[in-house]
Amino acid sequence: MNDLKKRRVDLPTSVLVNLRELDPLEHLDERGDPPLLRLDGGDQLYIVDGQHRVEALKRLIEEDEEKWSQYEVPFVSMLGASEREEIRQFYVVNSTAKSVRTDLAYDLLKQRAESEPGVMDSLTETNETWKVRGQQIVEDLEKMSPLWRGRVRFPGDAAAGTVIGSSGLVGSLQPLLNTPYFGALTTVNQVKILEAYWQGIQKILPEAFGDPTEYALQKSVGVQVLHTLLLTVLEHVRASGRSVIEPEPYADVVEEALLKLEGDNRSGAVVRGSDFWLAGAEGGAGTYSSNAGRRVLTAKIRNLRPEIDVE
Repeated sequence: MNDLKKRRVDLPTSVLVNLRELDPLEHLDERGDPPLLRLDGGDQLYIVDGQHRVEALKRLIEEDEEKWSQYEVPFVSMLGASEREEIRQFYVVNSTAKSVRTDLAYDLLKQRAESEPGVMDSLTETNETWKVRGQQIVEDLEKMSPLWRGRVRFPGDAAAGTVIGSSGLVGSLQPLLNTPYFGALTTVNQVKILEAYWQGIQKILPEAFGDPTEYALQKSVGVQVLHTLLLTVLEHVRASGRSVIEPEPYADVVEEALLKLEGDNRSGAVVRGSDFWLAGAEGGAGTYSSNAGRRVLTAKIRNLRPEIDVE
């Protein structure tokens, strides 16, 4: 209702209905080209798919009949189908539809925000501006950072040589972009902080950056965990009065934690340091790939990190 009122959307797809009481002689006129479906006020079309769109229009008409009662609704009609067939078609429509890939959705959303007035206002209302801002950060980070150049897979890119899809990297930035400090910075400064942070990690675990495809550090599990960790690491650096765009302060904060971090690989052997982040069965990070696992891993690293001192 809100988006229709503000003219942000039309009905993007046809409503699927069914004319249960079909009389071919009365309802079908095959003399035209194309043939016509003839309906009168006594005919009922049962909504098979599109209930929310129809309900939104119904409520708009109740608010302002003069404005909305003439709104044209595109529809596709089944003819003479049973209620059981309606159920089957509803199931097919809603269980087999394929969503647009997340990386493509973020890319398209950013393009819309750059060219269409009002898009960012709409995203602000739904607390989704981070998607556009995150996409821009990831694009800039991939261009400007030697550690990320060629390692991020954007829509249409071949997988070879890349270690993470752009949507995974964008999603990992959501907590950071929703914080008062990092979220208020310009994109340029946000990229500088991220580059310094990852350079600091490289100083501690250089082996993991030589061939990143062999390690999980720059893949989804590593990025999600380390960007969540950055929420408090950044505050630690700021509290110490050191620069947030230099790698050394970040390295000093997380060095002990990353070097002491250990876990069992799939063979039961204890691995630590860079070996912990080896991809596949040889490393330990793969056992934390679920959402719950990433939370546990983040907590483990956080507990190994020095506490923040205040004066």
